[in-house]
Amino acid sequence: MRYTDRKVAVLGAGLSGTAAALLLQEEGAVVTVLDSADERTRLKTTVDNLRARGINVICGPEAERDASHYELVVLSPGIDPVSPLATNFSSRNIETIGELELGWRSCNAPVIAITGTNGKTTTTELLAQMLNACGQRTIACGNIGKPLSEVAREGRSFDVLTVEVSSFQLETITTFRPSISVWLNFAPDHLDRYRSLGEYHAAKLRIFDYQTADDVAVVNAVETLPEIKARRVSFSAYADYADFRLAEGAIVYQNTPVLRLSDTKLRGSHNIENLMATLAVGLTRGLSFEQMVPPLSAYDPRPHRCEFVREISGVGYINDSKATNLAAVEKALLSQAKPVVLIAGGKDKGFEFDTLRDLVAEKVRATVLIGEMAERICSDWSGVVPCEIAHSLAEAVERAHAIAKPGETVLFSPGTSSFDMFKSYADRGDQFRALVHALPK
Repeated sequence: MRYTDRKVAVLGAGLSGTAAALLLQEEGAVVTVLDSADERTRLKTTVDNLRARGINVICGPEAERDASHYELVVLSPGIDPVSPLATNFSSRNIETIGELELGWRSCNAPVIAITGTNGKTTTTELLAQMLNACGQRTIACGNIGKPLSEVAREGRSFDVLTVEVSSFQLETITTFRPSISVWLNFAPDHLDRYRSLGEYHAAKLRIFDYQTADDVAVVNAVETLPEIKARRVSFSAYADYADFRLAEGAIVYQNTPVLRLSDTKLRGSHNIENLMATLAVGLTRGLSFEQMVPPLSAYDPRPHRCEFVREISGVGYINDSKATNLAAVEKALLSQAKPVVLIAGGKDKGFEFDTLRDLVAEKVRATVLIGEMAERICSDWSGVVPCEIAHSLAEAVERAHAIAKPGETVLFSPGTSSFDMFKSYADRGDQFRALVHALPK
């Protein structure tokens, strides 16, 4: 076994950390899981399960002071490398890798890796659905679904793995080499984790680090990227010079229409590019357009992505809780044809909302703001649109309901993370949906 008798510390007891710990144990390692959180809170069930399997767990301040000897450290993506927990180990120069790297080392199938500020999950799911329908066995995993370490531990047979990868995961790779990488887009985000936009961009770019001329990089043609060793295939809904481009309502490859947008259930230029990237990957893997079009046409958009919830007295309600950065809000607003009452706000991630002033002035009639960012957004949009501040999502929905007029749209597109008020974007989207359904007709 690969890690027999090696003493390994896994930092983080969440989904990724648990998957890494179980894989390492099966590979013969002596594993200790460390987490700064109090085990009596949300970690209790996880900690109990790990200990029941014979894995040592250290939680709370003791984890940040642990001075035990370890030969390897595995860092969960949710653990900031500059946190006290992580620096307790990095200061001792112990070899450190991430959970993605760990899983990659134990996987036997080639990997398609998808990154980008927006659209990763949709594209990963599109790819998995298409590849499976075309007879190429795969699973959507990584930053969605199962961590790569869990997929590796299960040992199921796949032709290829379809892996969504985040910048947090890419920070700690040392050999991770996707046979096909996908770069969807880049926009400001995660400035609560990174010291600068450049640092965030550099973390994303690591997806190309270990690719060779035998590999393929599917890239957005309008993005500024460094020299890449892999062979490029480009796409863009805006550039005519891309390999996959948009013309007369269809995605075109080498001047031949290959997919009419009216035949799909996805809308918006961002989803057009997700479809383009998916087609490019399928072509690289030897699939024909005739094979790929039916499963792509059948794909149903996931919840929380410009999801229509309900119409009440001529007002439509849309759940775009997945919008966790400014670029996602921009895309959501651009897709709206009716005047918008916008509910936005959430965790302070370190960026300003003033870049949206012109678009908000054009598309939005009124806003209701929530969360840590409410006051700042109100200041950024001062003089552009009327702003109200609500102290809960329930209050925000009630205010938007009172403000909206027939023929308008209430759009819930927060533009930032949810962790100041909710468990996740899905949790806040579910709550928004329930609140809308509870409104009187």
